[in-house]
Amino acid sequence: MSNRVLFLLTFLFFTNNILAQQRYSVSGVVVDSKSKAVASATISLLNASKGAVCNDEGKFVLNEVFEGTYTIAISAIGYASSLQQITIDKNSPKEYQFTLKEEAIQLDEVIVSAEKKEDNLQRAPLSITALTSKRINQLRLWNTRDLSSLVPNLYSGHPGDGRNVTAIRGITSTSYDQAIATYVDGVSQFTLDSYIPQLYDVERIEVLRGPQGTLYGRNAMGGVINIITKQPSNRTEGFAEWSLGNFGLQRLSAGVRTPLIKDKLFIGANALYEGNNGYFTNLYNDSKFDKQQSVGTNVFLRYLINSKWMMTLNLKQFANRNNGPFPLAGTVTEAFDNPFQLNQNALSKLVDNTGNSTLVIDYTGSKFNFSSQTAYQTNYRYYDKPIDGDFSPIDGVTVINNYGNKWNKVKVFTQELKLSSPAASKSAFKWTAGLFFFYQDVPTKQATHFGKDAQLVGSPDINYSIINSTHLYTSGVALFSQGTYVISPKTDITAGLRFDYQSSKETVLGEYESDANPGQLFPIRPDTSGKTSYQAVSPTFRFSFRPSNYSTLFASFSKGFRAGGLTQLAADPSVPPLYAFKPEFSNNFEIGIKNTLYSGKLRFNVSLFYTTVQNAQVPTLVLPDAITVTKNTGKLNSKGFDVEIASKPIRNLEASYNFGYTHATYSVLKLSQYGQELDLAGKHQIFTPSYTSMLSLQYAIPLNADAGKKVFVGGEWMSYGEVFFDLGNNIKQSPYSLFTARIGFSIHKFDFTLWGRNLGDTKYISYAYDFGAVHLGNPRVIGATARIRF
Repeated sequence: MSNRVLFLLTFLFFTNNILAQQRYSVSGVVVDSKSKAVASATISLLNASKGAVCNDEGKFVLNEVFEGTYTIAISAIGYASSLQQITIDKNSPKEYQFTLKEEAIQLDEVIVSAEKKEDNLQRAPLSITALTSKRINQLRLWNTRDLSSLVPNLYSGHPGDGRNVTAIRGITSTSYDQAIATYVDGVSQFTLDSYIPQLYDVERIEVLRGPQGTLYGRNAMGGVINIITKQPSNRTEGFAEWSLGNFGLQRLSAGVRTPLIKDKLFIGANALYEGNNGYFTNLYNDSKFDKQQSVGTNVFLRYLINSKWMMTLNLKQFANRNNGPFPLAGTVTEAFDNPFQLNQNALSKLVDNTGNSTLVIDYTGSKFNFSSQTAYQTNYRYYDKPIDGDFSPIDGVTVINNYGNKWNKVKVFTQELKLSSPAASKSAFKWTAGLFFFYQDVPTKQATHFGKDAQLVGSPDINYSIINSTHLYTSGVALFSQGTYVISPKTDITAGLRFDYQSSKETVLGEYESDANPGQLFPIRPDTSGKTSYQAVSPTFRFSFRPSNYSTLFASFSKGFRAGGLTQLAADPSVPPLYAFKPEFSNNFEIGIKNTLYSGKLRFNVSLFYTTVQNAQVPTLVLPDAITVTKNTGKLNSKGFDVEIASKPIRNLEASYNFGYTHATYSVLKLSQYGQELDLAGKHQIFTPSYTSMLSLQYAIPLNADAGKKVFVGGEWMSYGEVFFDLGNNIKQSPYSLFTARIGFSIHKFDFTLWGRNLGDTKYISYAYDFGAVHLGNPRVIGATARIRF
């Protein structure tokens, strides 16, 4: 430890003294279109860790800013956010003046950090959807699965246990290794178990469509969901929100951010409680089945060591309790004939505890920027009693995994070191390079019990358990780099490369226990182990051309991959215990155009894509063993297009529309089932609607001159094309639409909203397993939300 401290002190001394460069104080004033000062406006320099808050006269000062050209972001309540370029040197004006337009007539200019640096959404040559905190609160996005159709060609469903399965452009998660990576505050949410899907106190959400393997690495083969929560600063602010609805819905959240020592030490904290009485009725005991409660906290502590160095500590905790973790009907017919009713005799509660801890050290210099991100994630997930494995009232199959916290507790450690060119660099070449390391520990113990009626579900025997214990250790390292060269003010090219190496080791033990002799375990296969390793190279190349300041054209090629690993073949001792499956690779070709028109009143973005997938990983649930087997068995082709439109057509009216079309089919797909090989070439990809469509309208009526008081009304029409849920395309959901609406008022810093989701009470399949069990999407939910800001 002493050597690490000595190294850090030496590095601090070196960068503060050897790399010294001329620095300036930057003064400015923010005014509105009538030249009236805008108080409390927030100012920040992108990629420079510099910010300020305007005083009552609209004035601000940024101290110790390096010479160079920057993008400055200006935002204030009631005004459209603005991004402008400034040059800071000895000839800079003594005071800059920035003018903000009313949000009633102007769209926000949006910041994104898609390429691990902050940029203007419309200038970034990528297919990105960005949702600001204003928009997130307006739409009441409470969970990442609420992004379905709000982002073109994105679909997200879940089987009722809270783990979302997401697809973008036909690339989807068919196992516990996602194909769509999720990042929260820059940290990879490593598995479906270890990430927190609930959304609260979020600054913005970015969804990157298409493979992002170069900068994001493993499991970003279909895209990335990037969630940025609100950070503390010199400004004291906070909120409290309370929502009530039918089905016993309650949601309370609150947060505060404030300086402890001005310009030096800051703290932010927020908390969430949400619960409901469940949507499903269990006919077995005539009670609500899926009653849920969850509590989450998020704490930030930020310390500015000096003008160059900053440390941020973040602690996230989330505890979920679900009294009906798998509200599933046995068949599609049962689901629609008796919606939101089921009949299960095994009653259990899901206990799901997740923790994420992160330490980030940032250095902002004149020669380079440096960032170190250290993260530790845990998830302890179990069922307090056996859960129903046959989804019926018979004593057939139950699943048990409550063996104490030695088992079923996932632990992940990650470390990323990143260097990048400074924001103030005058060079035509901008670059990012880094190193990533991870270690994952997954001990799993699960028993499948076959009761007295087990022969009705295919078991050769009754009154016994098969206990499978596995312990998986996975580690990996990656090197990545990406650079952009500005050929001319209108043209630039980007190229990048990433090299990943991953190794996995797993031990497996299978045991038999008879109900007649509980506690006496007999091995059905010896304690065996297996290991595997693989490499992956993820290049990217992109060309962009900007014919004007309001238009960006781009063409790109990118590659992504989903991690390979080890899978258990079966509980049967006559077959090998473990099988090594390879990584799954995607190649994406894309062209697109982004336009900002009519003085910032209209955004119109279009992209076309063609994606191929090799070594497609296909999991199959083996019954009655209740073991998921993953094999590389196919090739997939996906093609389509995305359209996004946002506008302020008239004063106080915001209208947006997006449409996505995807045609994703397997050119090769061969599965073994019941001793026979099935050729499923030509079948459609699962969890992939043929199209998604979303029309959103929001109209505000000001009640006073400064728009501090207003009445608003809005809603969304969301449509989905045909969706398949099994590779044989036997389980499908026909096209359907969902409607949401809201009406409310704002009085300065208080908002009140009446709202409804799925107002037509449409019955539709949200998720289904390949063996036929079905989970319906949520019914009509109506509620009210009160929110106060300070």
